[in-house]
Amino acid sequence: MSIDTNALLTILGMGAVTYATRVGGYALLHLFPVRGRLKAGLEAVPVAILTAIIAPAVLAAGLADALAALVTVLLALRFPMLVAFIGGVGSVILLRWWLG
Repeated sequence: MSIDTNALLTILGMGAVTYATRVGGYALLHLFPVRGRLKAGLEAVPVAILTAIIAPAVLAAGLADALAALVTVLLALRFPMLVAFIGGVGSVILLRWWLG
């Protein structure tokens, strides 16, 4: 088996850039006090990213999947994550069967 040098260098470069952005973010945050609106904004980033990734796929999949996602979100707001997961899977199965 042979390794393509360009592919290996590309993978290593992407890893270095990813690592640099993570470390750079932490280094930059040490320069500023994180409180108030900045803290709230940084805490909202993971939810915003997940929503941006998941929402288009859910809405493109059909009505049953969109309703099941809504059920899952509502369950996650009230119950532990395992309950939301099981309820989401159950609701997508039932809604796909019921709505076709």
